[in-house]
Amino acid sequence: MKKKIYIAFAAVFAAVAALTSVLGARAVARASAEEISLAKTCKSALIVDCDTGSVVFEKNTKEHLPIASMVKIMTLSLAFDEIEKREIPLDTVVVASENAASMGGSQAFLDANAEYRLNELLKSIIVASANDSCVAVAEYLYGSVEAFVAEMNSRAAEWNMSDTAFVNCTGLPKEGGYSCAADVAVMFKKLTEHEKFFEYAGEWMYDFVHPDGRITQLTNTNKLIRFYEGCDGGKTGYTDAARSCITVTAKRGDTRLICVAVGAENSKTRNKEVSEMLNYGFANYETKYAVRAGDDVGEYDVTNGKIDTVKVVAESDSTVFAKRGDGCEITLEYLIDEIKAPVATGDKVGEIVIKVNGEEYSRVNAVAASDCGKRGYMDIVKDFIGEW
Repeated sequence: MKKKIYIAFAAVFAAVAALTSVLGARAVARASAEEISLAKTCKSALIVDCDTGSVVFEKNTKEHLPIASMVKIMTLSLAFDEIEKREIPLDTVVVASENAASMGGSQAFLDANAEYRLNELLKSIIVASANDSCVAVAEYLYGSVEAFVAEMNSRAAEWNMSDTAFVNCTGLPKEGGYSCAADVAVMFKKLTEHEKFFEYAGEWMYDFVHPDGRITQLTNTNKLIRFYEGCDGGKTGYTDAARSCITVTAKRGDTRLICVAVGAENSKTRNKEVSEMLNYGFANYETKYAVRAGDDVGEYDVTNGKIDTVKVVAESDSTVFAKRGDGCEITLEYLIDEIKAPVATGDKVGEIVIKVNGEEYSRVNAVAASDCGKRGYMDIVKDFIGEW
């Protein structure tokens, strides 16, 4: 038997209705390049809400294009995933191979056969787009660059990035490599799920110290972390074929946006156009919390429990992202199953269904906020004596 409780409240933002093709998100009133004067020089551009994946602005988002060092978004995301899954300490020593030390382009100037800490290599990739560090990390985690790149493509397929093909882990020019703005947003969203990314991405300038004491001064290639309010992470790229590229994230209030720009004329123009896109997004859209982790769902009876009731709360957050100024109604429907002892803190006991204008938007688990043991024989005897 399920108990249903309905709670409605008003919010000032747009209704969210149908699934979009990007990030599996629900659609909002989006703008295209034909409708609004944004990303004029970019070959492709996209703004999405980081939480829901809702598209704010799009321009040629599925066009196959070289993305230069934005390939490193997948390199970093895969690396962080593997490090966390295998519980590899970040201070693990990595030996830079001659292959890694031979990389051209942006680099940390690693010494062949020298020992570096894994966290130092990751930081140099995020801050300075170091190609040599990418290769060193790839070889350490998978034994070879080829095996690492194969896993990059496998991960892309797993994430439904159907318009992407990786041919290396650096983004250096090589035939057969391409992606699109929509897929870049997908892999960047995955990268933002790692706290260490933001810790390293906020560094403006630092000294990369080599084992022999030599110092390479590295400066962040993403100038927007210093010059755009709320920007706290990103990845740049440039080659003659790809031109100037960047993906950044910025947060203001409860809203976090991801902005992708591919093929701009130059970095100055690119940064200007990305700033304009972000300004448009923050000015016209907002995030509202429908449910926050720990929100009280109520007290519910427990069958055969040592206590009569248990408090139930929301397990996680759920946000709604939509256009400012449009009214809608959010409804929370609590579906709580019959709760039978024993129950442990955090056990799922039902669901919270979030609806926008009557249509289901998302679901959040409802969980027990405390333990409740099962009544035993002695508990029954004590109750009987107490009532005698």
